[in-house]
Amino acid sequence: MIHTSSSPSPSPSSLITNANAADSRRFCSFRKLFSSQGPFQLGTRSKMDAVGYGFPSDIKGPNGCGKTEVSCVWASPEGGQKIDIGKHIFCNRAVNMKNIVAVGFDMDYTLAQYKPETFESLAYNGTVKKLVANLGYPNELLDWSFDWTYMVRGLVLDKKRGNILKMDRHKYVKVAYHGFRLLSKDEKMATYGNTLVRDAFDEPDYALIDTLFSLAEAYLFAQLVDFKDNNPEKISEEKDYFCMYRDVRAAVDLCHRDGTLKQMVANDPKKYINEDNSIVPMLQMLRTSGFAVFLVTNSLWDYTNVVMNFLCGPPKLDGSSSLTLDWLKHFDVVISGSAKPKFFHDENRTNLFAVDTDSGMLINTDNGSPMAQVGGPSLELPDQMPDKSYKVFQGGNVGHLHKLLNVESSSQVLYVGDHIYGDILRSKKVLGWRTMLVVPELEKEVKLLWHLRDTRKQLIMLRSERDHIEDQIHHLKWSLQCDCLDAHEAKKAQSKLGSLEVQRERVRVTHQEAQKVFHEKFHKVWGQLMKTGYQNSRFAHQVERFACLYTSQVGNLGLYSPAKYYRPSEDFMPHEFDIFSL
Repeated sequence: MIHTSSSPSPSPSSLITNANAADSRRFCSFRKLFSSQGPFQLGTRSKMDAVGYGFPSDIKGPNGCGKTEVSCVWASPEGGQKIDIGKHIFCNRAVNMKNIVAVGFDMDYTLAQYKPETFESLAYNGTVKKLVANLGYPNELLDWSFDWTYMVRGLVLDKKRGNILKMDRHKYVKVAYHGFRLLSKDEKMATYGNTLVRDAFDEPDYALIDTLFSLAEAYLFAQLVDFKDNNPEKISEEKDYFCMYRDVRAAVDLCHRDGTLKQMVANDPKKYINEDNSIVPMLQMLRTSGFAVFLVTNSLWDYTNVVMNFLCGPPKLDGSSSLTLDWLKHFDVVISGSAKPKFFHDENRTNLFAVDTDSGMLINTDNGSPMAQVGGPSLELPDQMPDKSYKVFQGGNVGHLHKLLNVESSSQVLYVGDHIYGDILRSKKVLGWRTMLVVPELEKEVKLLWHLRDTRKQLIMLRSERDHIEDQIHHLKWSLQCDCLDAHEAKKAQSKLGSLEVQRERVRVTHQEAQKVFHEKFHKVWGQLMKTGYQNSRFAHQVERFACLYTSQVGNLGLYSPAKYYRPSEDFMPHEFDIFSL
């Protein structure tokens, strides 16, 4: 890093005489770093993962653990060892587990990780069928296919313009596509950069792609945009981009309401949900450590029971698909049909019903306590209370949950979910719960960052080199304009200026090409999930703001001590990076 403030500016003559050789050596060395034999050819030396991340299959973390190595639960005799970097829990705000009373989980995409190649494709195909059968779209849509690797979380859909955007943490649009066509820099600036008032990029004109389930509908929206542009006669003129997005959402809702998706999953959970042997040991460790453990999901009881049987139920040696209630022993309270994020508002007046786990019937309760039925026996005496206490509920609000768990302060609750807005933002911002966000994509991204850590440093050095050359150019131009050079020095300065400008362009092109290759290692279209260029992405900014902790899998919680004090790393501002040469 160049620290120009630590010494006086060089004289114009010394700048001219000393710069040529040094700058030439710098540029040649950087050219070698990014040559065809350099670090950006890593993909040619190892088998690449099929997900489109450009992820070498043999990448190992800093402790030498390969990506297929299984870490042991902390409470086991083999636990307490180094944890693979892809399974780390990262901390934004301090969480002392000794102060936590209850640990809760979402189900879909948190405990249950769905397979995108099967489940997302199922959702996509169901949505297309609804568009054709129910909303009047052409039959040729039925021939379309879904690339589940194309879209990523953190994107924003511009419903009116048919654009898909990736923004940095300041809400500046860095990458923009119209359908599947990349917008040029001029198009992007004309649309999103030349306005007197900054756009908030919020509903109703924009849709935020913050869940894995939204990736299929985002891909379908992009396909419809291209289809309308190329075949205007096949889509009604009344259907603009905004209407097409609304139709996609309506088709998705139809798939949910008619039970198509859930019935397919219930018929063959193994086809659509990843098996995770780390969940049960993690839940057992938490309960043994004295935590109350709860589940809050928007799914109703019938589907919740199917999924949780697959994840936490006893193995079926005979291959039968019969459901049991054994998995409930891992939880103190289960709330299905919670209607998050409304659930997190205490003023939400939704009634709390107990669920008869045998029949699925709903039973009236008074804040979770049994209520006498008309014509039934009185419940005033203890011996007239039901034999079994209720554990499974539907509806209600967070106030009901706090009473069921005997929680005195919302800061005593740690909630683990996958949805920034549905799980994390509301529970953190409204309640003050401690939060942990599950980001499955993080495991590959972190391992690839570790693998390319030297390349990242070289990119930073190359960027610094660009700044250094530009500083020299500005200084020479200033010297020529202020007439402080004699004729001979002015001629030499003019010659040097031309040379530096050529070199600046060469370094600029090299830097941009190298940075493009670096980002394509993570994703061929959108680059790093948590970065947009050198800035944190909008998604990363949301994670930093609202998630106390974040990690790649829910089972990673079982790799750490249940009494652990999670401490964040020290915050640094740009002036501190320069001082400490970090």
